[in-house]
Amino acid sequence: MKIFVVNAGSSSLKYQLIDMDNEEVLAKGLCERIGVTGCISHKAADGRKYEAETPMPTHSEAFEAVVFAMTKSEAKVIDSFDEISAIGHRIVQGGAIFKGSCLVNDKVLSDISDLGAMAPLHNPAHVLAIKACIKTFGEKIPQVVVFDTSFHQTMPPKAYMYALPYEYYEKYQVRKYGAHGTSHHFVSDRVAVLENKDKKDIKIITCHLGNGCSITAIKDGVCVDTSMGFTPLDGFMMGTRSGTIDPSALTYIAEKDNLSAADINTICNKKSGMLGISGVSNDNRDIEKAGKEGNERALLATSMQRYQILKFVGQYIAAMNGVDAIAFTGGIGENDPGLRQYVCENLGFLNVKIDGELNKLRGQEVKISTADSGVDVFVIPTNEELAIARDTLDIVSKL
Repeated sequence: MKIFVVNAGSSSLKYQLIDMDNEEVLAKGLCERIGVTGCISHKAADGRKYEAETPMPTHSEAFEAVVFAMTKSEAKVIDSFDEISAIGHRIVQGGAIFKGSCLVNDKVLSDISDLGAMAPLHNPAHVLAIKACIKTFGEKIPQVVVFDTSFHQTMPPKAYMYALPYEYYEKYQVRKYGAHGTSHHFVSDRVAVLENKDKKDIKIITCHLGNGCSITAIKDGVCVDTSMGFTPLDGFMMGTRSGTIDPSALTYIAEKDNLSAADINTICNKKSGMLGISGVSNDNRDIEKAGKEGNERALLATSMQRYQILKFVGQYIAAMNGVDAIAFTGGIGENDPGLRQYVCENLGFLNVKIDGELNKLRGQEVKISTADSGVDVFVIPTNEELAIARDTLDIVSKL
């Protein structure tokens, strides 16, 4: 069975075609500048490539370009989209409505759209992509939506509620939802495989660290807490996001500089974090380089980031009354040995020990803890597309 996985943004469309008989990626690609000019970059598993600039006023034209790339270009991998059994879509925000993946219908589309206020850069684009899929491929191919938030729906109220007047939860559903759930789900499942244990028998902390970052505590096989909150702004500092901050600091700044709520939102989401502290970049590689050259603010940004990550890991160890395995994933988690070493060295009270040579490896699956370590520590490249394809397969197989 071949499954087409879609991750749509407001002006972009990432995709993969996966053969679920062996979970092999047959092709992957990216459409960019949708609504402006339009271009596609497509690559088959054997290395053949197809790139073109083509008008993409909407996502429908982007899908038409994808169809051409996969069925007729020099990098074609199938003869027709009739070979595709299902389409799986990544959806950022499912709110409290969607506790798991599901088939697309009119009600599902309406609910995803209604949740757009909580993910304004993502959910509206997801709806556009799904509608464009239906327009391009008709209703003969079943479509499934997989939510970044659904993995976190198992959190208890003590973890997801905010200490605000209860009426805001009742009226506006203001609570913690988390994000990166598809990644945390995939990585924690992979930890269980590597440990050769049922996930219900392991306490796991997964650290998804990239330009956006989140950490999740997984106990008895389910998420019990996660660092991102009502939006992906919450938690610890990220590339351009501030993470958790005293709200009074924001109201104080707003009053001093006569800033609107929108201004504060922009500052916290786009001008803060590693970029705001370092003044160099939101990219850890640039900041690390600047730090080595003696840039004090770059060094401060790195030390703040590592300290905050360590604190969240410590919180979740306490929340679960222990931990059996810690996994690092994401662009930073997979490629920053220094960060991993810092976190593990400061968990000495749990007798966490890592192999210095193994920890130097980047971007590959590896157990970096030593045989006598009190906690197993892994680096596991995430694969959200495969996780979406697996959920999609599971749902359409029951039709």
